[in-house]
Amino acid sequence: MNNLLIEWLGDRVKILDQTRLPQEEAYLELTGYQAIASAITEMRIRGAPAIGILGAYGIALGALKIEAESRDEFLARLREINHTLASTRPTARNLFRAIDRMQRVAEAGRNIEQIKESLINQAIKIHGEEAEATRKLSQFGAELIEDGFTILTHCNTGALATAGYGTALGVIKQAKEQGKNIKVLATETRPLLQGARLTTWELKKTDIPFTLITDSMAGYFMSRGEVDCIIVGADRIAANGDTANKIGTYSLAVLAMENGIPFYIAAPTTTVDLSLASGNEIPIEQRNPEEVTNIQGLSITPEGTQAANPAFDVTPHHYITAIITERGIIKEPYIERLKGIC
Repeated sequence: MNNLLIEWLGDRVKILDQTRLPQEEAYLELTGYQAIASAITEMRIRGAPAIGILGAYGIALGALKIEAESRDEFLARLREINHTLASTRPTARNLFRAIDRMQRVAEAGRNIEQIKESLINQAIKIHGEEAEATRKLSQFGAELIEDGFTILTHCNTGALATAGYGTALGVIKQAKEQGKNIKVLATETRPLLQGARLTTWELKKTDIPFTLITDSMAGYFMSRGEVDCIIVGADRIAANGDTANKIGTYSLAVLAMENGIPFYIAAPTTTVDLSLASGNEIPIEQRNPEEVTNIQGLSITPEGTQAANPAFDVTPHHYITAIITERGIIKEPYIERLKGIC
């Protein structure tokens, strides 16, 4: 499944349209960077690592179609493409890291044709590196999972979100592959129900036992001793370990500490942003309120209802038991140890 989520086809990119899951496994072939930007904004593809990968391919695809008379003109138009892609999802660190890498490659090129070729190769390299990072971090994270554990997870963090093995869900998959008897509590993850639609879809495909719960049920199960640990992903991690993840993550972390339950973040180092001292500096994406007032196009509220829709919240580092990366599992003091691996 992993290789089919994002596929470079030379003059276009093929992706699995996640907005149509689980009812339909439909693919889109995107032929321009504008279409890729729209797919990211509309969450036809989502998850920080996957967004970074598709953003890189978007730059490569956009570069292929630039017709310029000089290297300077080419680079100026490429910066416009980069700006368009950077405007799609402001919180996901992987996207901006990929854009920066692609820009550096372009500026190092000697001529237009060589730059275009280098950008394609760099995008493919980013794809491979992100996939390999999730495989490695999943192996490290599985060490934290004991036989018989029930793991609570939030949002979707598997192959769909990473175009690789997965982050939090990758850890869970690896524990299952090691022969551990585990089960999962998956939150619905309002407002777009990534847990209900996507995480359950992936868990079913990998034959991992799971139970779907609403977001507000999590505290109930924790208080009854029915959760052994919580593992979630991340969209951006500040230098001190504060972590932005799907809205609702902060509440889970507070409840986990109250109930003495380990709370783990699983993310590749490409999600870490050492330029930000704390989570207070992480930009939080504000999405269309209709995602709250509507479910799959059907209004569930009275006409004119006002709604807030921050896509992420920030979990302070003191609530986080450990951060699982492809370079190992790190604990406090995060400010020193994140610098040591990034």
